[in-house]
Amino acid sequence: MSGQLFVIGLGPGNASQVTPEASHAVAEAEFFFGYGPYVDRLELRPDQTRIASDNREELSRANAALQRAAEGAKVAVVSGGDPGVFAMAAAVCEAIEKGPVEWRDIDLTIIPGVTAMLAVAARIGAPLGHDFCTISLSDNLKPWAVIERRLEAAASAGFVIALYNPISKARPWQLGSAFEILRRHLPGDTPVIFGRAAGRPDERIEIVKLEQADPAKADMATCVMIGSPETSIVERAHKPPLVYTPRFSTESSQ
Repeated sequence: MSGQLFVIGLGPGNASQVTPEASHAVAEAEFFFGYGPYVDRLELRPDQTRIASDNREELSRANAALQRAAEGAKVAVVSGGDPGVFAMAAAVCEAIEKGPVEWRDIDLTIIPGVTAMLAVAARIGAPLGHDFCTISLSDNLKPWAVIERRLEAAASAGFVIALYNPISKARPWQLGSAFEILRRHLPGDTPVIFGRAAGRPDERIEIVKLEQADPAKADMATCVMIGSPETSIVERAHKPPLVYTPRFSTESSQ
């Protein structure tokens, strides 16, 4: 008899940003699979079991969770942010596609969460007020040449761009290369937002101009947002500035 599998988004790290739907699923599940720091966010009961693994073991984690669910258990796979944004929902779907046919009968519920991009945007104003896109700078699962082409296309098209996985010890150069590409297409005064750990005690939000953007300001807990040519900074005398992208576009159709 098949059990149930929840894929749960825990938000950016602030407990108040976990949705009621996610909290209900956590209360119902018996086994919890996830990257160690995400599983550690949970306050589990003695009758609930956590099974932590490394961040690069997404597919094997999904396989293990599905196998446990196929045996009749109520299982949760947890992600930070939203599970459908560069996270575990895609790994679970891939595992179902490639796995035993009986896995397709498992009762699967994917529960959305507040992703880092939305948490950072809310802290700073409304930088995503008009068309935007999201790009991961990690080349673990796609070639760097593909990332370069997508950055070129997004900047040329006038999208606001949110960058996930901007930098790591294994690839410290990629965010700097991304900025070089973007500077070829965007004005030097385009706003860049470094949003680290939005909503957590160690939160750091910083606004700079693209021409001054320093990749050293980012780490893997940072979502980097690059405005479009229409993105504005609204200075306020006694409060932090607002960054927003107008809901209308002034670009010509030509």
